[in-house]
Amino acid sequence: MALNRNLQQLFNIAQKDERLGIGLMSGTSLDGLDIALCRFNGHGMQTRFELLNFVTIPYDDLFKDEVRQVFAKRQADMEQLTLLNAHIGSYHAELILQALNQWQIKPAEVDYIASHGQTVYHAPARQHNQSGYPNATLQIGDGDHIAVKTGIITISDFRQKHIAGGGEGAPLALYADVLLGSEPGESRLLLNIGGIANATWLPASQNLSEVFSTDIGPGNTLIDAACKKYFDQPYDKDGAIALSGIVNKILLKALLQHPFFEQKLPKTTGPEVFNLAFVEQILSDLEIDTIKPADLIATLTAYTGECISNFVKTYVNTYVTIYASGGGASNPAIISYIKKNLTQANVLTTGALGINPDAKEAILFALLGNETIAGEPIAIGKNPAILMGKFSFPY
Repeated sequence: MALNRNLQQLFNIAQKDERLGIGLMSGTSLDGLDIALCRFNGHGMQTRFELLNFVTIPYDDLFKDEVRQVFAKRQADMEQLTLLNAHIGSYHAELILQALNQWQIKPAEVDYIASHGQTVYHAPARQHNQSGYPNATLQIGDGDHIAVKTGIITISDFRQKHIAGGGEGAPLALYADVLLGSEPGESRLLLNIGGIANATWLPASQNLSEVFSTDIGPGNTLIDAACKKYFDQPYDKDGAIALSGIVNKILLKALLQHPFFEQKLPKTTGPEVFNLAFVEQILSDLEIDTIKPADLIATLTAYTGECISNFVKTYVNTYVTIYASGGGASNPAIISYIKKNLTQANVLTTGALGINPDAKEAILFALLGNETIAGEPIAIGKNPAILMGKFSFPY
């Protein structure tokens, strides 16, 4: 019995020695869509990849405002949420075609697209505390719209399988970190400082049962929110605002008392927990009526640096090589706190591993797509041995 056209195409792609895939990442910062074009050979621990092209296409302010209407809100307009699910899928398809045109690559040359989508709410059970309900998360940006408009098989909604398998839906960086970042004889911490900071511990032994990956706490999310509110800037470029301010040590100490830091690993969190409302409540509790905006951003930057440093001291060790990625890896103020607190650690970026630190998360989803098509489930630490993502076909 012959396979239909879509399944035959998928079967043919899975049988190839080499696959060309696009990874998409749209993070909580809403700065734009990361698009990574990658070539993969093999799968699992034998994966070899090459980043052929990478671009971040910025979002306009109107789009950002539309997403913020439903982003990290317990109550949102259902019509807006429904419309955005289709709209983001179509919009991302347009941006993919724009990038391919810029790179002079025809859509027919690409084997698959792996789309993270746009997270609008993350609700692990430890956070929502509603009896009878499991871990949950929601990413929008429908994969069918991407597949039909680009003509390319699309894999999306990766986080749901992780939850179905017993995880919290994050951090998924674990899989790329293990497959692309492990090195016998060197203990490594792959640190991603996005909206939320997360890390993967890779022991020198390469014993997968010892590997763990977890969210650490706030990365850029509080800093970005404060920059938007007080300076009308999307982020603190080069840490300039933080470096011009003075850290409020009383506020910093209170922020570090958040109960999230006492919860067992692995754990996840998001802007639903670490947001300006949380900071403003702490300020109110401390009866701090006024704080200079630059001092607030300096304190929030120190907060990120302290959270990461405390995590390393508690759960890893100070004689480790840290490979950083994400927007925070380009913030000298954050990195200076980490280096100051972890004087025995060697702090580099993932560029030293041949992985563009700005493209790392988009590469991750391209890799997850390659595994979904051609790989086998791998048991890593306490994480479920699963293949993630849902297929959308162009026809």
